[in-house]
Amino acid sequence: MRICVESAPALLAVCLIFQVSPTPTAGGEIPAGAFTVLFDGKNLKGWKNPGNWEIEADGSVFRKSKGGSLVYVAEKMPDDFELRFEWKVGPGGNSGIYYRPTQYEYQILDNQRHPNGKNPRTTAASLYFCMAPSRDATKPVGQWNSGRIVCQGSIIQHWLNGEKVVAFDYHDPRWAAQVALLRARGGNLEARGAHLSLQDHGDPVWYRNIRLRKISGEDRLDPTPVTPAPVPAKIQAAEKKKVEAMQKKRDQAKQAGSKRKQK
Repeated sequence: MRICVESAPALLAVCLIFQVSPTPTAGGEIPAGAFTVLFDGKNLKGWKNPGNWEIEADGSVFRKSKGGSLVYVAEKMPDDFELRFEWKVGPGGNSGIYYRPTQYEYQILDNQRHPNGKNPRTTAASLYFCMAPSRDATKPVGQWNSGRIVCQGSIIQHWLNGEKVVAFDYHDPRWAAQVALLRARGGNLEARGAHLSLQDHGDPVWYRNIRLRKISGEDRLDPTPVTPAPVPAKIQAAEKKKVEAMQKKRDQAKQAGSKRKQK
């Protein structure tokens, strides 16, 4: 964009040239036109609604009863993207946003009342049961939180209320232990092409202003490092038992399947 200011006495034109980039994911706002609006607050066109989600007067979509997750079926998520949204939960509420296949989940939670709030790896804005946010940046229950997910190749970023709270490359050996937890739950980190899903976890939850834009491998992301909150030893021990139980269950299912094939 070129802006010229003409100096009357000298009749000189001073031109200032600004680079308008469509990719300031490293901070700053993106032009509204760069995003595709997935939910405009007026209708659920493009979404598969089991019947338990309804649009409220404030332009949000509310999980009102049992039924299932709200899934965007108009198109699949691009491999690399930025997703922005707002969310709030009722007291003790739990939900999540699934944005890549298998276990890629941005946790939605009342950290103070829900049991998952005791483990940093399952608190709001965590990559559920994998990467803890750097801190609890949630607003009080009943207030709107702004969320943001940025995925570029093996780099994952979660933002909460304007603060980057999760940022890591899952190929980086520093995070091998965290990634192992996700794989233990059945996560396939290389998987792509999911339908965006807003989880029905049985609790009241609201979403609004859901917007998506595709990014490229060349887009510059915010490079600021983020340190995940520490997980207490007692919680880590409980995680280990949970992983062992999941593995035992899978082994039993595999054995049962083998027996059925032999009959």
